Amino acid sequence: MLNIKELNTSDASFWQEMQDLLAWESVSDDAVFNTVNGILKDVRTRGDEAVVEYTNRFDRMSAGSMAELEIPAARLQEALNKITPEQRSALQQAADRIKAYAERQKMESWSYTEADGTLLGQQVTALDRVGLYVPGGKAAYPSSVLMNAVPAKVAGVPELIMVVPTPANEVNELVLAAAAISNVDRVFAIGGAQAVAALAYGTQTVPQVDKIVGPGNIYVATAKRMVYGAVGIDMIAGPSEILVVCDGKTNPDWIAMDLFSQAEHDEDAQSILVCPDADFIAQVKASINRLVEEMPRKEIISTSLQGRGALILAKDMDEAVQVANYIAPEHLELSVENPREVAKQIRHAGAIFMGRYTAEALGDYCAGPNHVLPTSRTARFSSPLGVYDFQKRSSLIDCSAAGASELGKIASILAHGEGLTAHARSAEYRIKG
Repeated sequence: MLNIKELNTSDASFWQEMQDLLAWESVSDDAVFNTVNGILKDVRTRGDEAVVEYTNRFDRMSAGSMAELEIPAARLQEALNKITPEQRSALQQAADRIKAYAERQKMESWSYTEADGTLLGQQVTALDRVGLYVPGGKAAYPSSVLMNAVPAKVAGVPELIMVVPTPANEVNELVLAAAAISNVDRVFAIGGAQAVAALAYGTQTVPQVDKIVGPGNIYVATAKRMVYGAVGIDMIAGPSEILVVCDGKTNPDWIAMDLFSQAEHDEDAQSILVCPDADFIAQVKASINRLVEEMPRKEIISTSLQGRGALILAKDMDEAVQVANYIAPEHLELSVENPREVAKQIRHAGAIFMGRYTAEALGDYCAGPNHVLPTSRTARFSSPLGVYDFQKRSSLIDCSAAGASELGKIASILAHGEGLTAHARSAEYRIKG
């Protein structure tokens, strides 16, 4: 019998208990920070030589040079040809759906012309080069390749550099096949902080990128945080999360398995159910205890649910929505009668899965929207990865003579008010006598 926290919104201590439950410290400790800092400085100074040394040490490799660590395009195509027809079809269908969704996210340039002929607008351009970090070895996720690479290519990024560790030369064919389908330009068999450093600063072989995207362990996350500024990053992701809001009318086995779907990621993942029906919560609890015995990752699921999971009894559906907005979950399932109406009340969530048939797992692989989502309550102020993360905007200003004269008068007054005489004079030169 798993000992999962049970909370009640009617208790005076509820909101404090919620705060404690959600607390997650993603900042690395001093030991990790110092290790990563040393690696970043070393790679920045010695380039390829340092990357090869760290890769051989941490990933049990015996590479003699960076050239040996670059995976050629032909090898990606070989992987695509090697996987089963079913796997290839699934990858292609997922890629097609992700692309179709991403195409609708593209920002376009725009402008308007004022009466005096002054043009104002915004020019949208793609990033020149993006680095994609993909976990390697046994913890390999071809879906992450698709979710990061496809939107970048839809945005128009000309060059996509993928890094993926291959510990003890362990290569995941599905990951390489996904890179081929996604039109990744170059792939290096490197990982960890040294790979992040190579992408951020560039080496003799690895080109410097403008932005680094993709998930990784605590060393990778710490490195991404530390190189931000030299390059852009997507986000600092914490453990995976799911919040299920249910009205008590869905099959309890379905809800239990939906909670498992995130709990099986790792011991720190968080799975929460909020429901106004106490009897239904008891049914879900019974389903959890029965179904967990069938799970290959039973130990991970059990540790996750008992450490960070919760079953929350709300007074009604309105209060359940209030709890959901406070949690601001990465994944939110609305397993209710009128999900599209309830969704309109949701202000904070990475992705909203509506209805009893929409399992969160579909979003992880093939629904279309991106599975790279804000965690640890950051959905309060951030959004899923998308095409817009690979595009940037430049303001356009083209003043006519008449426009420059009128704007110059305004600018002159404001510049003098700030004590910036050169600013004022620069604008005044264009004012018509």
